[in-house]
Order: sequence, then C-alpha cells, then structure tokens
Amino acid sequence: MPGNKLNQKSTSKPARQLLFSEALQHKRLASTSTNPQISSPPTESTTTAEKSHSTTMDRILQEITTVSRRIEGMDASITSLTLETKSMRAEIAGFQSRVTGLEQRMGLVEAQTTMSRDRDQDLIYLRSKLTDMEDRSRRDNIRLHGIPENEEGMDVQSFLRSILPKLTSLDFDPPIEFQRAHRVGPKRPGNSSRPRPIIACLLRHNQTRQILQAARKHGPFQLDQYDIRITADYSKETNDRRKAFLALRPRLRKLEIKYGLFDPARMWVTKNGVSKDFYNPKELQLFLDSFQPQSMDSTSTSNSHDNRGDNEGNLPTGQEKRDTAQWKQMKPKGKKLPTVNKQSDPSRSITLISPISNSE
Repeated sequence: MPGNKLNQKSTSKPARQLLFSEALQHKRLASTSTNPQISSPPTESTTTAEKSHSTTMDRILQEITTVSRRIEGMDASITSLTLETKSMRAEIAGFQSRVTGLEQRMGLVEAQTTMSRDRDQDLIYLRSKLTDMEDRSRRDNIRLHGIPENEEGMDVQSFLRSILPKLTSLDFDPPIEFQRAHRVGPKRPGNSSRPRPIIACLLRHNQTRQILQAARKHGPFQLDQYDIRITADYSKETNDRRKAFLALRPRLRKLEIKYGLFDPARMWVTKNGVSKDFYNPKELQLFLDSFQPQSMDSTSTSNSHDNRGDNEGNLPTGQEKRDTAQWKQMKPKGKKLPTVNKQSDPSRSITLISPISNSE
C-alpha cells in the first residue's frame, strides 16, 4: 500500500544510522581492552585476531553501506511509481468521465433514432393516406389522350358533350354534365406533335364508370383519323406504381403467369391454380426472381396457347410441380386468397389477361 511504503521510507534512515553507530562502537571496543588494569602486551595471535575482526567489521560496514544505497534507490523507485500511479488514476478517472459522456450521448442518439424511425413510419402511413385520399378525389375524373390542340375550341365542356356519346356509343340519360374540363399543363412550345391531354371531372360517378368501361372494351377510339384513348385519373404515386407493374408484363408472359392490374395499383397473378396479390412492384419483382424461367424459344412461346389443350390430360412435369410447391409456400396460412371479380369495378380495372395476349 502507498501508506506503508511512505512509513517505511520515513523510518528506514534512522534505523540505518543506528546500525552504523553500533558497528562503530563494536569496532572501538575491539581495538581496546575491556579491562585496562589487566592489560598484557599484545601477542602475535592477538594481533591476528584483531586484524581479522577489523576486516570483518569493515566488510559488514561496506555491506551496510551498499544495502543503504539500494534502499535509497528503492525509495526513489517507489516515489516514482507512486507518482505514476497517481497520474494513471487521474487518466483513468478522465477516461471514465469520457465513457460516461459517450454512453449518455449514445442513449440520446438511440432515442433520437427510435423517434426518427417512428416518424418515418408515421410519414409513410400519412403519405399512403394522402395518396389514397387524392385517388379518391380523382374518381370522377377521366383523361382523354390524343385530341389535337385547339380542336376543342373555346368551350371544352361543350366539345366533350358532343364527342363522348359518339366515341363510346353510349346514350347518356340524363345528359352528361361536367364540373370542369381543361387541358393539363402548359402549352408545349412550337408545333409539337404530342398534344396535351384533356382532364374532365364529371358530375355523376356512374357516367364516369360507363365511359371508362367502354374505353376498356372498345378503345382506342377514332376521331378524324386520330387515335383517342380514355383513361382513369390517378395520383402521381399511383401512376408510378402502375407503370412499374406494367413494365413486368414481359416477364409474366415468359413465365406463363396470368395477371391483371386492378384499381388503383394492385397486380393480381395466378399460376397452377394459386393466386396472389401484390401492391408493391418491388415485391412482385423479387417474387418473379424466385422462379427459374423455362427454356423456350419465341416460336414455342407464341404457340403455347394453341397447344395448351393437347396437354390437359397429361401429368404435370417436374418444373410445374416445383412451381406449384413454391406458390403454395407463398400462400398465406389461414387466409383465403382473393378471387377475381370482374364486376367489382370494371370501369377502373384491367380484365384478366392470358400470358400470350397482347391486347393490353
């Protein structure tokens, strides 16, 4: 302990002085006679003994001196070690304070990260709610693509009242009415060959459904040698999701998977009697990546629909068995997979399409 070392240092020097004085006293006694009255003349043996005793005492004194020096050196080492220990304790205390500060900061960072994650989840939820509300507010809108610029004149609503019954071959009773109708976006500079679409908000929702249903069945329409397409109106986020779903159609056809895109952005796929819904294009892409594409050329793909009836009585192949097992693993347990109901909202949905169909 440091306290014992300090006490040893404070008492070692007087002890060395006491030993040194006792050695000198023994040497003096040895050089003189103890009784001067009975002293006799020194003999040769006495002189030799005295010399031997004196040499021994000198050696003892040298050893004492050496030990004293060593003890002094040890005292210096102990002193330096004590100082180093104090400095190390101070450094350790500083490190402990820094570690405590870092732990507190890490706790704050973790709390902020948790709050940020919760806020991100809330933001995603609010964004999805906002997109849903925007899509619902656009349910009575239709978009007309391909109508040349300035064809509508000054009154867009009157122009649409005159052409929509002709295009769709529908008898509107009561007559079709609009809340508003206009071109979308600023006018393109120069003589652009791509006209801006017209967006129209109808007063009655059932008329909107009739127009969109006719557009699904009979579109595109012809107007003065122009192809006119009529589509539903969605928010930007929903349009992006629909485009991403439609970009996966070639892979779905290659894998001979039936599919359908429904309102607002839900891809329904089915194969080997197992169906599944996808609301995120990335999930559908990952799901398609899990299937190994069958080796077939373009000729066999184009003729697969014609030859499909010849294999109806055959047993399924190994690849079909593996695909069926994989689809059953993706099927949610305890839940019944949804079935396609074409009558649910035919005006804003795409009818089920076979893998070799190019009608979409």
